[in-house]
Amino acid sequence: MNPPPPETIPFVDLTLQHQPIQADIEQAIQTVIQRGDFVLGQALAELEVAFAAASGVDYGVGVASGTDAIALGLQASGIGVGDEVIVPANTFIATLIGVLQAKATPVLVDCDPNTALIDLNAAQKAITPKTKAIIPVHLYGQMVSPQQSLDFANTHNLLLFEDAAQAHLAQRDGYQAGSVGKAAGFSFYPSKNLGCFGDGGIILTSDPDIYQTLRSLRNYGAPRKYYHSQLGKNSRLDSIQAAVLNAKLPHLSQWNQSRNAAAQYYDKLLSPLADKGILPIQNQSGTGHVYHLYVIRITAACSLNRQIVQDKLNAAGIQTGIHYPLPCHLQPAYHYLGYQEGDFPHAETLCQEILSLPMYPGISNAQIERVVDCLNSLFEPHPAAVISG
Repeated sequence: MNPPPPETIPFVDLTLQHQPIQADIEQAIQTVIQRGDFVLGQALAELEVAFAAASGVDYGVGVASGTDAIALGLQASGIGVGDEVIVPANTFIATLIGVLQAKATPVLVDCDPNTALIDLNAAQKAITPKTKAIIPVHLYGQMVSPQQSLDFANTHNLLLFEDAAQAHLAQRDGYQAGSVGKAAGFSFYPSKNLGCFGDGGIILTSDPDIYQTLRSLRNYGAPRKYYHSQLGKNSRLDSIQAAVLNAKLPHLSQWNQSRNAAAQYYDKLLSPLADKGILPIQNQSGTGHVYHLYVIRITAACSLNRQIVQDKLNAAGIQTGIHYPLPCHLQPAYHYLGYQEGDFPHAETLCQEILSLPMYPGISNAQIERVVDCLNSLFEPHPAAVISG
């Protein structure tokens, strides 16, 4: 009789977040239904105020997605045709798309191989007279150094716009994600640290002019009904989605602390595997890292390649991911930007090395131990076969 298959450790388990507060979520949705203000309603106004306050920023403007948050945020900040915007090659494609939708020109640069964050030294070499902005991407839940980002932007007279899609309430050096730049874009995709039940996003800013412009741009470019003074679009975070987020926001700090604690346990258990060429992406933010993802590198020093490691984990019932398997400059749709293989070696190498392990609030120590035990087992010598005479 075959043994039962191992219990699956999911890559993300949203039920651990939703079940304890299901009644609150259902009540929040029901309130919107009863009120009937499904678009630009009270729930959205409440979320915009609450999330901005939690992030140390004056204003929030809810939009339809994290991609729109970048595009509209840049547009409202005065970035457009003819402007170059520095972007890391190692990011989700939405960062690049946001720049293009703002009608600006993305200029890609390499990343730090240890943190996977933008390399500001590389960014400095990419500056031209047309460079008007830089987008530090707070990848995996870790902020790019706020002070270094501010110094860079101030030195070169650039707009600083944060891509904080993966960094809700992340902190570093006394700053919170979204409070460093002129504006910042967040995603509320369901698997994010703060996620709704569909697509959604928000732009944060403390600039009142940008705030008023954003309120118009997301609503057909209309500062008031049926009066369209700007080239806007329909990009509004629905009231029901905002209601879900309002129910979840009070728990976000606790969930982030759970993620960070889980990451610290991963770090501790994985440390002996450094000699085997398996290294976690470096945390330079301490408890301020909110670990949207927990990512390790299967480096060239490892005797196994990533595909073998991922296959073995999958066979053991452990789900994993790769964030991201192909850097922006090698994506087929963006070949026209003129980049080619070899332009950003750190980003290209990372894409071959990185592996995201299960990470979510409430993941147990036993589950983390099982993941690491499975990784350790890959390096254990197999007993020699017994040959019968």
